[in-house]
Amino acid sequence: MGNGTSIGRVRGLGSAKHGAHHWLVQRFTAVGNLFLLIWLVASILLFDDLSYVTVIDWISAPVPAVAMGLLIISTFWHARLGMQIMMEDYVHDHGTKFACLAALNIAVFAGAAFGVLCILRLALGA
Repeated sequence: MGNGTSIGRVRGLGSAKHGAHHWLVQRFTAVGNLFLLIWLVASILLFDDLSYVTVIDWISAPVPAVAMGLLIISTFWHARLGMQIMMEDYVHDHGTKFACLAALNIAVFAGAAFGVLCILRLALGA
């Protein structure tokens, strides 16, 4: 009961029990991105001017630097989750799927690391 049809059990078809976690994490990152983007837009609108010095002074404070780092990480993670689903659904050859997912992981990690390092460089004044 609850295991699908007999032929489905024989073939190993059915739920892999991993989709709910993936779906939930994607929703959590979407909500986090929404709140962080609202915070970012509100912060920018409250600036006296948009000069380089003003932005550097703002990003040098601990709270904006940490929030920007979280926004970068969460955005790249959310994008990775969505792209992973597309690749798993539309790339059918196993070798090509593995190569696409590996390239996706490398690109997402590199992009997020670059963004966080840029924030650190601006925040630390290096």
